[in-house]
Amino acid sequence: MIETDDDALIAALWRVVAAHGWAGLTMGRLAAEAGMPAADLRARFATRLDLLLLHGRTMDRAVLAGTVPGQGGAARDRIFDVLMRRLDAMQPHRTGILRLLRDLPRDPGLAALLAPHVGVSMRWMLDAAEIEGEGCRREAFALGLAGVWLATVRAWTADGTEDLGPTMAALDRALDRAEQLGRTLRLLPAEAPGPEAIPVAD
Repeated sequence: MIETDDDALIAALWRVVAAHGWAGLTMGRLAAEAGMPAADLRARFATRLDLLLLHGRTMDRAVLAGTVPGQGGAARDRIFDVLMRRLDAMQPHRTGILRLLRDLPRDPGLAALLAPHVGVSMRWMLDAAEIEGEGCRREAFALGLAGVWLATVRAWTADGTEDLGPTMAALDRALDRAEQLGRTLRLLPAEAPGPEAIPVAD
């Protein structure tokens, strides 16, 4: 399958989830919705989780493809731009994603399986924002960015506006908290937001 086929499959995935919920997502339903043989679907995906991971990788690629190297500007602004572009990529699938997020508390096993992949995506988002760091410091940045991201997604789930103004405001507040905690932990300079990264958020 080429990339456009992946995009079509992801769109079909979220249509099925929107209509039937996560519990109602079956490979048979997805194959029918995507208009592809179930055997072809099985050739690529062993479980439903694999499809969510495909979605995550596709969102990562969308952000990375839209990133201009050497973009300059403040690190905070670059992170803000990266996370909002990730939400823009998710927006066409909003109905299905919201249904999954409502279902997720009833499936803690799925939430546990997804958690490390959020961290992987956030490390890619650090790369997209051209945030440097190594070792434990970079892991702290990725953990912090995951916290910022989850706070922003929570706001996005309740934001029905076209311009996503409330979501952007929530992201701004999450970055404020991240910077404050980063300075407390001495991951950022004490007096001002650092030029390198946003470390940890509530």
